[in-house]
Amino acid sequence: MVTGASSGIGEATARALRAKGWDVVGVARRADRLEVLQEEAGIAAFAADLTAQADVDALAAWLAETGPVHALVQVAGGARGTERVEDAYASDWEWMFQINVVATQRLVAALIPQLRAAAASDGHADTVFVTSTAAQTAYPGGAGYNAAKAGEAMLAHALRLELAGEPIRVVEVAPGMVRTEEFTMNRLGGDADAADAVYNGVEAPLVAADVADVIAYALNAPGHVNLDLITMRPVAQSAQHVLTRGPLRVRPEHD
Repeated sequence: MVTGASSGIGEATARALRAKGWDVVGVARRADRLEVLQEEAGIAAFAADLTAQADVDALAAWLAETGPVHALVQVAGGARGTERVEDAYASDWEWMFQINVVATQRLVAALIPQLRAAAASDGHADTVFVTSTAAQTAYPGGAGYNAAKAGEAMLAHALRLELAGEPIRVVEVAPGMVRTEEFTMNRLGGDADAADAVYNGVEAPLVAADVADVIAYALNAPGHVNLDLITMRPVAQSAQHVLTRGPLRVRPEHD
């Protein structure tokens, strides 16, 4: 099951896993986008708002009838705002915690029994959480998203310890700069020009398919191999706050 499957990394992951032979259930709020993915990629689709307990319960019940569930890939999340701490909107922070942290806990709690059942019959099961390098390094204007993604990362780390001794892998994938159709524009309130400016001059930022390839690799690795944390960035992003704009060049050797 892949959440956030209506766009971006979630959609790319659903397509990548289906191409590798997985039976995929794509979950997102936008049923119309899921229908297109269903027709094009041959996945199953379930429309749900993961911040609503009733929707998560309905999803878990549906999966119990159609399962087993061998892997939960939690991609759904998002950011709002780039204000400093003193200027930030509490409503934006509340939304980020709900969609990145609380919704993730709801999913884990609802699906752990089904993952355990799959692991018991097939040897292992998987959880994958797409966090962000924002979970690892703070930056000005990012405190709300830093905190939300760090919260999701800590959930994954604690879950791995809580599942010690069980054949359920817990994988965290933390991408840096990824250019997708919606993430940055949504964060900036729909300002397309401001969103484009974030990537101006950056040679080859990551794209959703890059992250999807890594997720697929982690899930298809031998069952005894757990990729605890995968941090990935474009070459142009040396660190969270170090970004090269302009062409990448090989420097001449120094004497």
